[in-house]
Amino acid sequence: MFRTRFVWLGIGFLAAMAVFLGSLLAAAKPYQYHGSVIEPAAPAPEISLVDQHGSPFTLENQHGRLVLLFFGYTSCPDVCPATMVQFKQIRKAIGDQASNVQFVLITVDPEQDTPEQVRTYLKGIDPSLIGLTGSRPDLEAIWNEYGVFVEKNGALVNHTARIYLIDPEGKLRLTYSFGTPNEDLVSDVRQVLKQAGL
Repeated sequence: MFRTRFVWLGIGFLAAMAVFLGSLLAAAKPYQYHGSVIEPAAPAPEISLVDQHGSPFTLENQHGRLVLLFFGYTSCPDVCPATMVQFKQIRKAIGDQASNVQFVLITVDPEQDTPEQVRTYLKGIDPSLIGLTGSRPDLEAIWNEYGVFVEKNGALVNHTARIYLIDPEGKLRLTYSFGTPNEDLVSDVRQVLKQAGL
């Protein structure tokens, strides 16, 4: 009986060690991002536009905060409102860390998206989101810098539907395709903030 108990104690010890070593290996394993990693990370192209309140917005002034950026427009029937709702949900999910993240929409339809129009649109989703607009030449320069495809098609605008993650140092780190699960984005946002000491 003593021998049986000793054997079971030995098995229990080995099982505990296996769990312990497994957790150590998991902790040592580098974090795997869910988006498309930009390697090496490079300074994000500058953005200088007007927000929905008519105030100037520059990317340079966002240093120290993570920026999630999306290019879309207020009369978009599907992808854009879905992404803005996703921004709202991510903001809620990260809780206290939300103050370290700026959620930004840049219009691809400047003729329709005045600051007033953008303000009304975002007020119905989440007024804490930032919506930017400006002249077509200014916007076209930014679209080109970020590799955003924009094509007017009647009342609709065909455009690139990706989310861009800019880290607190102002570097473009990741992009995400439409439909990336919230939990993947939340996990990556938390990881980048952790790396930045926020």
